[in-house]
Amino acid sequence: MAIAALSSGITGLNASERALGNSAHAIANIGTQGFQPTQATFQENAPAGSGVSISFQAQQLQAADAPSGTDLATETTNSLVYKAQFDLSAKVIQAADQNLGTLINTKA
Repeated sequence: MAIAALSSGITGLNASERALGNSAHAIANIGTQGFQPTQATFQENAPAGSGVSISFQAQQLQAADAPSGTDLATETTNSLVYKAQFDLSAKVIQAADQNLGTLINTKA
C-alpha cells in the first residue's frame, strides 16, 4: 500500500511539474505574435489509484501576425493550481515514506 502511494505521489509530482512548465512557457511567450498555448489535461492511470498522467492539446493556430493567444489570468490561476497539486503530491510521498519507516521498524 505504501509503495503504491509513493508511485501515485511521484506521478502526481511529475504531472504537476510538466503542467507548471507548460504554463510558464505560455507566459514567457505572451508577447510572441501568433503564439497559441497548449492546454494540460490530467488523467488517472489504469488501474485506478496507480497514478496520474498528463497530455497537452494545442489550440488551433491563428495567423502569424495575430497577438498571442495566452490569457495571463488563466495561466496565473493554472500555475497556482499546479503548485497546490505539486504540494499535495509531496505530502502523499512524505506520508508514504513515514508509513514505510513504521513498517520497517515493526518488522525489525
